[in-house]
Amino acid sequence: MKRLLFITIALLFAGKIEAQKIYSVDYQSQADVKVFVVDYESQADLKVYKVKYESQAGKNDGKWYFVKYQSQADVKIYFVDYESQADLKIYFVDFESQAGWRNKDKKHLLY
Repeated sequence: MKRLLFITIALLFAGKIEAQKIYSVDYQSQADVKVFVVDYESQADLKVYKVKYESQAGKNDGKWYFVKYQSQADVKIYFVDYESQADLKIYFVDFESQAGWRNKDKKHLLY
């Protein structure tokens, strides 16, 4: 019985970490993380690649899949207007291989 409970909890926890399903909310108060898009890769905490399919979303590695409904998201983000308002600075990259963390101290924000 304890083993089954442990396995169930482990699977639930693992599923949360693997998916990077993102939803962009309309109001700052609804967000888990406030995000600012920087102009240069060198300014970013995270380089993000937008994947086309949910199955391509990575394990907190910068591969994001934007879902249509808030209830489907693992992380709700709000795009702020000023860098000083942001919890996380991102830069959108053109190729999947470019995605990843530049500042791993911020990695906890997307768990």
